[in-house]
Amino acid sequence: MPVTETDSGKRYENTLAVILFFSWGTVFLDRMSQLYLAPYIVPEFHLTHEQVGLLASAVSITWALSALFFGALSDRLGRRRILIPSMFACAILSGLSGLAQSYHQLLLLRALLGISQGPTWSVMTALIEESSHPSRRGRNVGFVVSAAALVGLAAAPVLTTQVAARWGWRMALLLTGVPGLLMGGLIWKFVREPQSKSGESRSHHAIAFRDYFSILGYRNLWLSAIGAGSFVSWLFLQNAFAPLYITQVAHQPPTTAGFFLGATGLGSFFLGLLLPWLSDRFGRKPTLLCMAVISAIVPLAFLSLPLYSHPWGLAAILFLTNDGQAIFALIMVLVPTESVPPRFAATAIGFVALSSEFIGATFAPTFGGTMAEAYGLAAPLWMAAVGAVLVFLVALFLKQPQRPTSLPMETQVSTAD
Repeated sequence: MPVTETDSGKRYENTLAVILFFSWGTVFLDRMSQLYLAPYIVPEFHLTHEQVGLLASAVSITWALSALFFGALSDRLGRRRILIPSMFACAILSGLSGLAQSYHQLLLLRALLGISQGPTWSVMTALIEESSHPSRRGRNVGFVVSAAALVGLAAAPVLTTQVAARWGWRMALLLTGVPGLLMGGLIWKFVREPQSKSGESRSHHAIAFRDYFSILGYRNLWLSAIGAGSFVSWLFLQNAFAPLYITQVAHQPPTTAGFFLGATGLGSFFLGLLLPWLSDRFGRKPTLLCMAVISAIVPLAFLSLPLYSHPWGLAAILFLTNDGQAIFALIMVLVPTESVPPRFAATAIGFVALSSEFIGATFAPTFGGTMAEAYGLAAPLWMAAVGAVLVFLVALFLKQPQRPTSLPMETQVSTAD
């Protein structure tokens, strides 16, 4: 639907935000649960640190490719045609992961899960971004993206480890598929296909294949891709290896690891709501610079062994410093989509996701596992801190986004920034 300020437009905007909030939360629950269950999966399959990293990378590489391909396809064919089948596939494949009888079966199922999940990211974020009034764009995107923190980073580590402690990790994975089936049904029933400002459907504005390459002329898009790669390195290195560091180096039980990860995820949820909303008022760049500095504290807190004797103090530090979901909203959605014409919103998100997944969620966990084997489990957490520093450096070179309103011609591309 066109972005309007009518009462019905505002109501639909709010309804859409709520549905996509819970939908994105369930997707991230499916993706992250495997990492939190690593202390249970590792001994059963006798996994090395490198294999733990490869499990995360398998999801990431397929996610990256499908986010770009299906995101671009949704720019051409429509959002619903891509999003609804993807949601149901996510739910089914997440549940099936609990039936894996070997490491290689689990690896294959998680790779297929990545294919189904990639489109949900690019399509959901494009949907809420293009359906929001410009004055509420940061607020709404931040709200939807923050669901990953509340569900995937706060609730998931606590719930999955508690279920696994009582009924095993397989049951924990089987249960993760249930919410996705519900949300797929709600999207099918309530989410409408967005229209252009003229009221025509997306199919009336077919994009030629060569037109997709025009967005590569925007400098902010490339900077967003680099920054997103650094940010996702920060995210996945600490979520893949912090549970193992807490249990194997700090000698805490898996449920305590779930408690600490839940605290940092809950903090990320609240900061994910607040900081993108502030960026609507103070600008994307200055907000992003501040967030990058704060996020560097999280992996350093995990590394501080004396803090584990004060669990509530450590939990408070993690709660107050994890602004990852706010970074997610800016560097992976708002900056890239506001730097290219609106017709290419999902393509821009998919392009940035491709970079972030290959660098941050495929290469970084695998390399982090190798470094952990050589230098101990502290190494990948130091790498995560470096990732936050790189986000800060990238943000220094960003220009405050001003969305173009039409397809860029060659002369426009050369002067886009």
